Amino acid sequence: MKLFKHALVAGICAVALAGAANAETRVTYKSAKTSSSYYQMGVQIAEAVKAGTNGDIIVTVEESQGSVQNVMEAAVRSGNYVFTTPPALVELAHSGKAMFEGKDNPKFDEIRALFPIPSLTMHFVMRADTGAKTISDLAGKSILLGKGSFGAREGAKYLKIFDLEDKVALASVELNAAVAALKNKQIDGFVTAGSYPAPNVIEAAASTGVTLISMTDDEVGRTKRTKLVIPAGTYAGVDTDTVTTSLPVIAYTTTDMDDATAYELTKTYWEEKAKMGDANPWWNGVDGEMVANIYGKIHPGALKYYDEAGIAVPDRAR
Repeated sequence: MKLFKHALVAGICAVALAGAANAETRVTYKSAKTSSSYYQMGVQIAEAVKAGTNGDIIVTVEESQGSVQNVMEAAVRSGNYVFTTPPALVELAHSGKAMFEGKDNPKFDEIRALFPIPSLTMHFVMRADTGAKTISDLAGKSILLGKGSFGAREGAKYLKIFDLEDKVALASVELNAAVAALKNKQIDGFVTAGSYPAPNVIEAAASTGVTLISMTDDEVGRTKRTKLVIPAGTYAGVDTDTVTTSLPVIAYTTTDMDDATAYELTKTYWEEKAKMGDANPWWNGVDGEMVANIYGKIHPGALKYYDEAGIAVPDRAR
């Protein structure tokens, strides 16, 4: 009887140890609104991580109302919390400025970067028959900016920077009607921001024929945004590179995540990125050089991967 009890206890312990050894690591990924392309990206990352780690890391995607909420939750969330945000918001949280004024929290100092995801990319899309190719060519044209979005705010800012406010006719059409309005010649062009290739720009290029406004380095500098080049051939009929601006977006976590998890998550992301790009081309716009866009420190686990992979990391991020 004693032998049976010992064997039973040993069996239970073996099962428990096996279960512990095979227990998956769970990660929460705070993304964007479910209607956003960035939420879809989060789902793609979750699927890629599950496949790439054979289920050892399971990522659960949570909807968010925006990047500010994502950063604020870093102060109260524990465990493996991953969130996406433009790095500028992490900088504002560290300094307690703008929307973080009076909301200082020492946990903001524990935010650490993992990897870049597709940037918000500005597109000034013009009907090809307008002949518009440069910022100054927008004068005298009717442009749709939309309302309330990052692209609308950024577009309005650029019109002011380049002294075009009184030289451009702003169309009162919703952005979701931009392609139809362009095709019907109700507008000469529209402004949109999102990861490239953007679905509405693909549609416009295929149905109407478009040109993209390309900027000079001086013009990019005046916007105080990050330069980004949309490669020739990204959109039908656009056969030259387009120099434009972007707002980098980074996946961050906190020091609550252990080094091994941060390493595996970062390593798997980069190793699976090519497969994700085969299904969704916006991943093809992400490369190792975008690590330079990170504000703040990179998580030690992620840093280990970058050093192994030979991806350059700025000294300030180490």
